[in-house]
Formats: sequence, C-alpha cells, structure tokens
Amino acid sequence: MSETDHWKPLELSPGDGPTGLEGVRRTLEEQGDFADLLTRSKAVVLRGFDVPEDDVAAVMDLVLPNRLGYTHGTSPRTQLGDNLYTSTEYPQHMTIAMHNELSYSHRWPERLFFYCATTPGSGGATPVVDGGRWLESLDDEVRDAFAQGVRYTQNLHDGFGLGRSWRQTFETEDRAAVEKFLDAGDFDWRWTPDGGLRMISPVRPATVKHPGTHTEVWFNQADHFHPAALGDETSRELAQILPPEELPQSVTFADGSPIPDAYVTHVHDRGLDVAVDVDWRRGDLMVIDNVAVGHGRRPFTGDRRVLVAMSG
Repeated sequence: MSETDHWKPLELSPGDGPTGLEGVRRTLEEQGDFADLLTRSKAVVLRGFDVPEDDVAAVMDLVLPNRLGYTHGTSPRTQLGDNLYTSTEYPQHMTIAMHNELSYSHRWPERLFFYCATTPGSGGATPVVDGGRWLESLDDEVRDAFAQGVRYTQNLHDGFGLGRSWRQTFETEDRAAVEKFLDAGDFDWRWTPDGGLRMISPVRPATVKHPGTHTEVWFNQADHFHPAALGDETSRELAQILPPEELPQSVTFADGSPIPDAYVTHVHDRGLDVAVDVDWRRGDLMVIDNVAVGHGRRPFTGDRRVLVAMSG
C-alpha cells in the first residue's frame, strides 16, 4: 500500500492559545517556515481560530506571498477586491470534480487559499486529493492513453453567448493584453468576426513532477473540458447539438484524436473516490499546494460562502 493511501491534510488548531488573526500568526510561527510545511503536508487546515472576515486580508499576507488574479479562469466567480474571489458559483446541488487550478494554462498558482465566511447548512465539503494517489488510482490503460498529453480548445464570446466571455476570462478589456498572454503560452488563437476569441492550446502534460518533492502527479483538466463530464443537463444537451470544436471548451489527445467518454468518467470518478473531504465552519481556513493536491466541491444546502485566493 502506498503512503499516499494514508494522506490527509495537516490540521492546526489554537489549543489553549489565542484565536483570530493573532492565533493564526502565533501558530504559524510555531510551525516554522510555512513553505516547507506546505511542501511536506500538501494541505494545511486551520480550524477553530474563528477568523473574522475583516481579517482575511491580513491572514492572506501570512501565507500568500504573491497574490494573483484569476487570469484565464474558466469558472464563474465574483471578484471581491485585492485578488480575493468567491469560490466557483455553480448551483449548490452540483458536485465540482477534482482539479488543480488553471492546470490547463501555461501559468498556474502554486498555492490556493480558502476561507469559510458562512457555514453550509449541510454538505459543502471541499474534497482534496493527493495528486500522486489520484494518478496511482487510474487504470494503466488510461494512464498510458494520456501519456503524450492533451490539447484544449476554448471559444470565448464578446459578451453575449454560451460560457464565459474573453473579458471575464482574462479580467481585462484590453485585447493587446490578452494577445500578449496567449503568445506567451504559445496558443494558436484568432479573433472571430463576431468579436469573440478562439484559442487552441499547445500540447499540455497530463502529469507533472512536483518541483519540491519530484513526485509525479495527475495534473490536467481533461474531464472538465470534455462533454462526458459536463455537470448539468443544459451543457449535456449542448454537447449533443454542437461538434466538440464549437463548444465553449473542449479537449482532445495531443494528436487531435478524441478522448473516449469512458476514460473521462474514469478519471472524474477516481478523483472523487480517493479524495479526503474538508468540512467547513465559519472562520476556518485552508491552504493547499496546487500542484500536489487537487480540489473540488461537494453538494450542499443553505448559504455556504467560501472565499478563495491564489498565489505564485
């Protein structure tokens, strides 16, 4: 049995010490270098500190050295200022499958920060999965099929249409800034006559090696871009009407051949099966290593509100 079979996030609590911002600061100081702690633990949960929302920015200053915007993001969120966002705003009955943030792009955050502002009525855990264990859980046939990588396609509208607009995706009105980003990532792209943007990525890897531990991990979002794993009825119906290359987003193997539905559902299901759920109570925090660990969301009831930030 692999050591990844026993992995779970490191949980820190205030014990008899102070709570709030001061408690978080003191606890982290006692742990030593946070970068080293996160590399070793992969995910750190700070539970029971009852951090008020007004202190979230100060806590982020302790654990996010270089806060990033959600450039090239595909999921619906609300920006709250200072590169702090709501978590993905999909309907609460839906499961968000496991993924590493922005793994389909050429730039991804090294760390993700989560803060629970409102306790869910029920459910609403953030499942986290050790990327090494996710890779190990996949059938050999699937791992071998993905060995040469994948290629993503996105069709972004100009403000009216299906999916996200290019302005939402790149958080800018400046076409030149978008073009600079795409050129830096070696995308094949073009502006369409209706003002939209079509972009095809170069080949992206299905797995990567963690820069600190050199562990190979599953690291792609093929299942999120593939019609077989679309999470709502409208999206599934759309995929039956339009060819894959005309969908808001799609994916193929590196050589352009289609990825079988069975492979996609296998990856999707195994990720959720081997994940560890992190339940939320107002004031709880979590930081994850975005390369070592994938994350998602379980369905919930009530007014769950979790905020997210990212850092390089």
